[in-house]
Amino acid sequence: MKVLLRNDIRGLGRRGDIVEVRKGYARNFLFPSGAALAANDSIELQATSMRKARDLKDAQSRAAAETQKATIEAATITLAARAGANGRLFGSVTEPDIVNAIRTATSVSLERSQIQMDEHIKELGSFTASATLFDGVIATVNYTVIAK
Repeated sequence: MKVLLRNDIRGLGRRGDIVEVRKGYARNFLFPSGAALAANDSIELQATSMRKARDLKDAQSRAAAETQKATIEAATITLAARAGANGRLFGSVTEPDIVNAIRTATSVSLERSQIQMDEHIKELGSFTASATLFDGVIATVNYTVIAK
């Protein structure tokens, strides 16, 4: 059964796409939740307008993500953490700590799920992490952990 998606659905398609799904999935999930409409000849115009709106919104979001990327990469980000005499931290620096430091240094608000670290930091020094701002726009976050 062909349906027109009204929302982005992971693993199925994006808003405005016409996709083939099983009848039971459409009848029991997509139609009652309002996530899709039954596709027919007259709905093609609506699908085209949905795709145009989606593409315009994506272009605006990508432009905003590029400016955020430039701001984050240009910023000097410093995190203060409690540390022992040998430079080991009491605890560790995690994704939420980096998000808060970015928000403080640049006023760019991110979610912790957007930050990717190789491992949690347990010592003083300079490190890097990456932040996925938009599909294909990844900022490199350089930060320094200092003792309180």
